[in-house]
Amino acid sequence: MFKKLTAEFIGTFWLVFCGCGSGILAASFPEIGIGLVGVSLAAGMALMAMIYTIGGVSGGHMNPAVSVGLCVAGKFPAAGILPYVAAQVAGATAAGATIYLVASGKAGFEAGGFAANGYGDLSPGGYSLAAVFVTEVVLMALFLFIILGSTHRRGAADFAPAVIGLSLTVINLVSIPVSNTSLNPARSTGVVFFAETNALSQLWLFWLAPMLGAVIGALAWTMIGEGD
Repeated sequence: MFKKLTAEFIGTFWLVFCGCGSGILAASFPEIGIGLVGVSLAAGMALMAMIYTIGGVSGGHMNPAVSVGLCVAGKFPAAGILPYVAAQVAGATAAGATIYLVASGKAGFEAGGFAANGYGDLSPGGYSLAAVFVTEVVLMALFLFIILGSTHRRGAADFAPAVIGLSLTVINLVSIPVSNTSLNPARSTGVVFFAETNALSQLWLFWLAPMLGAVIGALAWTMIGEGD
């Protein structure tokens, strides 16, 4: 279990450092700002690379909602959820702290939203709580459905990490303007403590919605994709 938890810690650190770090450190850089597309690609490629790397060790969850969804689908033991979630949140928080350490080394640095998720005034596009909730639930349900389908014995398992990573890229392209894209409670938690806004008061939504979406996605796959 130690190896699995360490892999999840490292994997989640990498995912948050690359995904959130690209937004904080590079997205608005005057000369080479990478923008929405660049941040979306960074998150997707980071996820793909780490699933290839640690998938054979821990399964490459890197997301509490994924761990819960896989459990609901019968692909992961319930006893492993809490240890995995603890490792994932720890990795994400370590990544958030590292990003803050790097970013604060620049003169005139202001944390601002610090890539935190939010609704209302904290939504990049000013979307309501209801809009953000629906977006996070629906996209997480579909994301978990894709994860289960692409890793199924009938699927092309060798390409699953690429499919999953590209799916996250598309999800980011759609939902960054709405919620700044969570779908991952660990990612949301890892940066929220460093934001200068009241994003911490909205963190509950970015635990509830992805978890609910993962359960829905798992149940949908169980009904549609399992069996002959």
